[in-house]
Amino acid sequence: MGEPHTTVSTFIVLLLIASAVAMATKWVRVPYTLALVIVGLIISPMHFLPVVHISPDLILLIFLPALLFEAAWNLKLEQLRANFLPILTLAVVGVGLSVGAIGLILRVGAGLPWASALLFGTMISATDPVSVLALFSKLGLPRRLTTIVEGESLFNDGTAVVVFRIILGFVMGTTLGSAHELVWSSLREFGVVVFGGMAVGAVIGLLASTLTSYFDDHLLEITLTTIATYGSYLLAEGIQVSPVIAVLVTGLVIGNYGRQVGMSPTTQVAVNSFWEYAAFVVNSLVFLLIGLEIQLPVLAQHVSSICWGLLAMLLARAVAVYGLMPVTNLAGTPLPFRWQHVLFWGGLRGSLSIALALSLPTAITGRSQLVVMIFGAVIFSLLVQGLTIAPLLKWLKFSEPSSQLREYELLQGQILATAAAVAELDAMRSQGMVTEHIYQSLQTAASHSQEALTRQLSELQIANQALERQQLSRIQRRLADVKKARLAELLREGILSEATYDTLSEQLDRELAASQNEPP
Repeated sequence: MGEPHTTVSTFIVLLLIASAVAMATKWVRVPYTLALVIVGLIISPMHFLPVVHISPDLILLIFLPALLFEAAWNLKLEQLRANFLPILTLAVVGVGLSVGAIGLILRVGAGLPWASALLFGTMISATDPVSVLALFSKLGLPRRLTTIVEGESLFNDGTAVVVFRIILGFVMGTTLGSAHELVWSSLREFGVVVFGGMAVGAVIGLLASTLTSYFDDHLLEITLTTIATYGSYLLAEGIQVSPVIAVLVTGLVIGNYGRQVGMSPTTQVAVNSFWEYAAFVVNSLVFLLIGLEIQLPVLAQHVSSICWGLLAMLLARAVAVYGLMPVTNLAGTPLPFRWQHVLFWGGLRGSLSIALALSLPTAITGRSQLVVMIFGAVIFSLLVQGLTIAPLLKWLKFSEPSSQLREYELLQGQILATAAAVAELDAMRSQGMVTEHIYQSLQTAASHSQEALTRQLSELQIANQALERQQLSRIQRRLADVKKARLAELLREGILSEATYDTLSEQLDRELAASQNEPP
């Protein structure tokens, strides 16, 4: 009985430390996750906790699915589709480019064997910008920039894991053949693993969405989303396709389809609260454990190797961002150059890199050196990049929203929330769930409230033309998305030919780009 009690006690102590850090960060201007790492580094030498180690299974099987599902559940498909080109370019082409660039730099500069150099590249290429996204939310940065950073992080997790397993197979000698055969077998395996993971996620996401439509029980539906999350991971791993991509697609399907067709507003709030809490606990434990796991004296003994790893990581990230974004700008709505600086410096590394490093077989030559290099790169990324991203945003003229913008968002939020409440009230009336007297009373009160809020919003827009231009830009983009969706339906129905669809779609893109670039 002693060991289980020790484990539970350790878990409680870790949560107490995480809670204390969360409360302290209300007064200390340090991102919560980075503060956890710092606290972990400080208390690690004190040894007042039982020895706690990060295991690959703990992160990959327990922690990662919860983080992926929570992020995908909250990611709007419309925003993802509108920014799919830069996200996919960074998450797939960017990861491949980074792995190659890191491998070349470490092979030529540090003299590492190709196997070690490429393995390091795959392990360090996945970004984990949790603290950066929290800062974005606080500063009210453009939604498009936030979507790109979050979308890249989600998709490059899957890409990096797939590439890591392929290269590990080569290193371990499980994949043999000529160089030509190796390339083609890698591409085939990558396609099977990625698209297989997508298929598993789509099937389980649709199945869970269908099941939730038959019930209106928030506890049952929370349970179903939990089963879908971990079930998709285990099923994908069992049939040897990407479990990361499976969970990601499951979350996207349930978050964008299942919540609309199968969850009442009350259930949506409950499910959202559950996964928000799960992500908070998991992130707290992950970043605290990173601080506890890293031994600074050990890192100090391998400064040279760590510095080469850092140099390779930063140069490869620069090549991926500054080399690929100008290409995507030619095919879609351009990303401002200062946004590219944020993508470069805000690509933090975290728990996935550590989990992959610790999962290396002991038979790998130079394993201990690779693990130390990964730990050094992660601690640099979290503390140096993480703590300097706020000054960078300030220098790039990203600032906290003005009082007028905050007031505008407050009014708009109240109007949209009231409109949703009125729609629900109408549905309840049509189902006979509310008497006519109560309906009229509540509907009249909501109508008066909406009129007052709309009047205040109009007055605010008239007083601030920038807010009016912002709303116009957002509406134009929304209408363009609606037009594109309708064109896609017409193409599927055979009413439009593919050539006509392409012409009309390109015309819409040009019109939208022209309207966004019009002078105020």
